Amino acid sequence: MKYVDEFRDINTVKNLAKKINAVIKNEWTIMEICGGQTHSIMKYGLQELLPKQINLVHGPGCPVCVTPLEIIDKAHHIASEKNVIFTSFGDMLRVPGSFTDLFKVKADGGDVRIVYSPLDAVKLAEENPGKKVVFLAVGFETTAPANAMSVIEAKRRKLTNYSIISSHVLVPPAMHAILSSPRNLIQGFLAAGHVCTVMGIEEYIPIAAQYKSPIVVTGFEPVDILQGILSAVTQLEEGKYIVENVYKRLVKKEGNPAARKMMFDVFEITDRNWRGIGEIPGSGLKMKDEYSAFDAEKIFEVEDYKINEPEVCIAGEIMQGLKKPNQCPAFGKECIPENPLGAPMVSSEGACSAYFRYKK
Repeated sequence: MKYVDEFRDINTVKNLAKKINAVIKNEWTIMEICGGQTHSIMKYGLQELLPKQINLVHGPGCPVCVTPLEIIDKAHHIASEKNVIFTSFGDMLRVPGSFTDLFKVKADGGDVRIVYSPLDAVKLAEENPGKKVVFLAVGFETTAPANAMSVIEAKRRKLTNYSIISSHVLVPPAMHAILSSPRNLIQGFLAAGHVCTVMGIEEYIPIAAQYKSPIVVTGFEPVDILQGILSAVTQLEEGKYIVENVYKRLVKKEGNPAARKMMFDVFEITDRNWRGIGEIPGSGLKMKDEYSAFDAEKIFEVEDYKINEPEVCIAGEIMQGLKKPNQCPAFGKECIPENPLGAPMVSSEGACSAYFRYKK
């Protein structure tokens, strides 16, 4: 398959692994930001090809995993209301809240539907004028432009029955939070290529310089990831700390200005609570006042939940690279995909899900 097979080629993978083994002299801890990268690493057994001096740890780049518990509970509250069609991507349906999940809300009579685009939800609102249609909009900079577009389109169509729950987070502030922590173990990063297709690479340059941590933008196939690891290890061994883009077939230095404009037309930066991690200043997006008519939290006036996470779940430490999923005492026991204690076990990008699926 063009543009896929060559990035899974076993000979290329082996050659890159040999180059990494030839370069490395010291021990290094490298974090892949995105859960999609984590799943590829586990699926293709890439850690087994690498020298033991490399410790790959898993970052907070799973949007489902970091959606705060209070947002999940608000979503469940709204989805349970009469006259509401509640829409979401499929990976949000089994994410546990404090008391339930969207599958159970649906089983109890809630009109919960899976959509494949926020514009599907806009279409539902147009087709069901007597219903209030709500879309659970979560994600990083990757999905924010499309979710913003749905609001702009609903306004253009003069739909008064469409709204979104906005739970968007930004990658660079999370990297600042990880690197500035006194518990930090990370020495280099593999940045998420799909985020950089929107945002470009320039905002990572001061982070690499400030914390003396190389940041390498990669894709999600085995060759992409090993190229990124080779670049990060080479920089670390040579004492260099720059941003390198090894995903040039999709990522441009300037990103996608049109997508960013759409995103910031609808959203503005705010402080955001990250599930399992806590509040990170300037790390989220909230809807601007001029779009408050499409803000589900304001429309439904749901209370501001303040919930404590289950003590046994160590998802926050996993997403900060402090521990790995199989170090959790509940992993594969009390916490399994069918009955998750935390979102990383059920999300398609969750680190716990990857370990359970590929390394059980």
